[in-house]
Amino acid sequence: MAATATLLGLEKKSLREQALAALRTAITSGALEPGRHLVETELSEMLQISRGTLREALRQLEQEGLVSAGARGRLSVRHLDAKEIRDIYSVRAALESLAARSLCELPDRQHVIGSLRAAIQAMEAATHGTLEDRVESDLDFHRTMCRLTGNETLLHSWESLEGSIRMSIMFAGLEKGVRNMSVDRHNDIVGAIETGDASLARKTIREHMDVAAANLVG
Repeated sequence: MAATATLLGLEKKSLREQALAALRTAITSGALEPGRHLVETELSEMLQISRGTLREALRQLEQEGLVSAGARGRLSVRHLDAKEIRDIYSVRAALESLAARSLCELPDRQHVIGSLRAAIQAMEAATHGTLEDRVESDLDFHRTMCRLTGNETLLHSWESLEGSIRMSIMFAGLEKGVRNMSVDRHNDIVGAIETGDASLARKTIREHMDVAAANLVG
């Protein structure tokens, strides 16, 4: 009996994760467009899951910043404006500047530089892939930079912005989004961290984020 309960729990979790992934992809690809109301009966039928499982997935998407609650708690796909995008990238700049400073303060940065270079190689490989591949490799570089600090609070704070970052790319469109995924600009970040000059690294991150936000809302 206990084994059966465990298996059912795993099955439920799998359904939730599959629903979450499907909805996340639909939102970030624009298939579910910004501002669209999310009707539980419609979505649960499309995904062939219970409304309870759907609600769990929608709560997670709300936490990620992909879905927002309006009047009477009605959920809809979040719509970002230019100010919100600038705010998101301002917070990113603060978090990643802290990450860069922390990495510069490490007595031995070679393993860090090696990991960041590997992330850039993945970005280079993704230039021949889909937009989704490019977005994921770009986000992975910045996530890796935060993770390498060993500061779990910093990493969690950055990951809480991830959904909003994806939405900002969708808001801007393909051409503007790809412009921010330049390998050379990311090499500049690694080069600054490699010097151990925390001021230079912070300055490079801030400039990177200022240009990225300007590209998206320009």
